Amino acid sequence: MSTLITAAQSLTQFSLGDALQFVLVALLAVGFIVLFRPLLRGLALAALLLVKPKLSKEQRLQRRQMRDTALLNGLINAADGSPSNAAELRALASRG
Repeated sequence: MSTLITAAQSLTQFSLGDALQFVLVALLAVGFIVLFRPLLRGLALAALLLVKPKLSKEQRLQRRQMRDTALLNGLINAADGSPSNAAELRALASRG
């Protein structure tokens, strides 16, 4: 019961001026973010690229080929029961 009384007393300490000031500051913050959104997005992207740079086309191609090779090798190892499937997968892997 005492917590309800303290909560009620703390709520009565706010004045209308304080509430309006809080709303005004919140509106200004939202307006600032909306107005400078492209700039803030660009800064965030620049910070991300500083931490994790993009790979070149050649690096992305090499990674893709390595991933595909690993996938085909996994399929070959999984297809031990069927020699024809394993031979077919080896033929696909040799083309890549």
